[in-house]
Amino acid sequence: MKFEHLIEINDPLNPLMDTITREQLWRGLVLRAEDPKLFVPHLDECTISERTSGSFARRLRYGDLVIDDKVILTPLHEVRYEVPAQRDIAQSLLTMSIETPTQEALVVRFRYDDGNPSATDETGRMYEDFKKSAYKEADIDTVKIVRQLAADGKLDASLLN
Repeated sequence: MKFEHLIEINDPLNPLMDTITREQLWRGLVLRAEDPKLFVPHLDECTISERTSGSFARRLRYGDLVIDDKVILTPLHEVRYEVPAQRDIAQSLLTMSIETPTQEALVVRFRYDDGNPSATDETGRMYEDFKKSAYKEADIDTVKIVRQLAADGKLDASLLN
């Protein structure tokens, strides 16, 4: 199943919406990859290994379930999570891309590919709709946390150097 959606970050037509910079958004998305327990409450542990200048490997533990993945960073543009096939888990991919549809607007495009073909039966489509909804809610929560961190000044460059 492949699925994508956008979440608006800055809307120049909405003066009530707090704006954040591309850099703050980037730092927030990288923080989600490096310290996912801030964003995923049911995650028990995240261990990072094999760090290079543009990527790192992680081991995520949710109770007895352990998932290994690789995070690839394209600075100020994209965070890509690659999950190789392992045990009962199919190869999958999540990409979070920062886009600027206009000079003042800022959005994040979330793209999912769970490695499985789209369902052809009603039960399978219902399950996919549930997964899409869960993905979207998790992404909305991610953006809320990034917004709060930015509002608290925790994504400012001076704090991270």
